[in-house]
Amino acid sequence: MNPLENKAAACCRYKEMPRSESEQRQLQNRLNRMIGQLGGIKKMVEENRYCGDILNQVAAVESALQNFGYVVLQNHMETCVTEKIRRGEEGIIEETVELIRKLK
Repeated sequence: MNPLENKAAACCRYKEMPRSESEQRQLQNRLNRMIGQLGGIKKMVEENRYCGDILNQVAAVESALQNFGYVVLQNHMETCVTEKIRRGEEGIIEETVELIRKLK
């Protein structure tokens, strides 16, 4: 399989252990807040608002997105990674390290 096929396959996988309704709701709420913040930034640009104020909002969205990623990563390690290690699929360790690098 060529690298492009690997990338395409990676984007279309599903969790073996579904997220609980509470986890789903929590993630959706975080995403909705970030979407709202992005809409606010868009409006600030349209209104020709002060650059510093826009940058403060950008920093807030970046922080929220980073934290969102850490929540997903923690869940990934507690569920997907743990299960694959139990099954002897040690390749998950390299994949997880690469995911952590991407979050930085």
